[in-house]
Amino acid sequence: MAWPSYPHEVLGVVLSVRQSQLCVLLWRRRLSPQRGRWALPGGGLSADERLRGAITRHLAVKVDVHEIAHLEQLATHSAVDRDPRGRVLATAYLGLVPSDADSEPPPDTTWQPVDDLPQTAFDHRFFIDAAVERLRAKLSYTNVGFALAPQEFTIAELRDLVSAALGYQVSPTNLTRVMTRRQMIEPTGATSAPGRAGGRPAAVYRFARRELTITDPFAVLKPPR
Repeated sequence: MAWPSYPHEVLGVVLSVRQSQLCVLLWRRRLSPQRGRWALPGGGLSADERLRGAITRHLAVKVDVHEIAHLEQLATHSAVDRDPRGRVLATAYLGLVPSDADSEPPPDTTWQPVDDLPQTAFDHRFFIDAAVERLRAKLSYTNVGFALAPQEFTIAELRDLVSAALGYQVSPTNLTRVMTRRQMIEPTGATSAPGRAGGRPAAVYRFARRELTITDPFAVLKPPR
């Protein structure tokens, strides 16, 4: 039996909180098909390359993303007609970049808010939707917030990041209680500088671990009614 052979591409759904919005990194296509539409960065695999190695290479070379704090395989799409040039399989990875990462994309690449996306190429919108859903679910039962946050932060800063990622405002009191009870964050012993209005300096925290761990397998974060 002869096995059929099809091209296989990897795509990166890179998410980060930018200017208080959850954003995805997109680049504008310069060639047909679907010239001018916004697309996820990625490309094909080399003959001796694995999927994870391929997406890491494409993100570093094509869109100059080196500061990914978390990377995981997201989904594979295999619809026969997903690419008008012929059958192409696509595997997407979810990548998370801290909000303070100094990531200046090339001129044809930009951070786009996930709640106000332009028209995207091929089936890339479905990959983006899946990535946002995955992130928001994992914020409930894991410590994945470490991949969006700076090394050190105040509770107010963390609340703003988590609220942007979830798409709704969370209570700083509840956030502190949940994250300290699960031993997700810990105080550094430092305090932030007072703001323009003065007031009491805020305690500075950090994530206790900066690799993905399950903190409560049954937890579910729900938006306020």
